[in-house]
Amino acid sequence: MIRFLFTRLILPLLIFWLVRSIFKSIGESLKTTASRPQQQPPPYNAGGELKKDPVCGTYVSPGAAVTATVKGELLYFCSAACRDRYKA
Repeated sequence: MIRFLFTRLILPLLIFWLVRSIFKSIGESLKTTASRPQQQPPPYNAGGELKKDPVCGTYVSPGAAVTATVKGELLYFCSAACRDRYKA
C-alpha cells in the first residue's frame, strides 16, 4: 500500500514540482536578462593624470574627483567625506 502511494502519487508530484521550479527559474532569469539596461560608460575619460587625495592618499581621476578650492589651490578628493574632513 505504501509502495503504491509512493510510486503512483508522491514521486510523480515531487518530480512535477522539481521540473516546474527549474523552468520557472529559467524563465525568470531570461526575463531579468532581457530587461536589464545596457551599462553606460563612465562620464569621464579613464586615462591620463591622476590626482592624490590629500586626506586618504587615494589617487583619483580629475573627471571623477570631488573638488574644492582652498587658498586659491584646486584640490581633488576621492569623496565628499574626504573633502569635508579636510575642510574641518
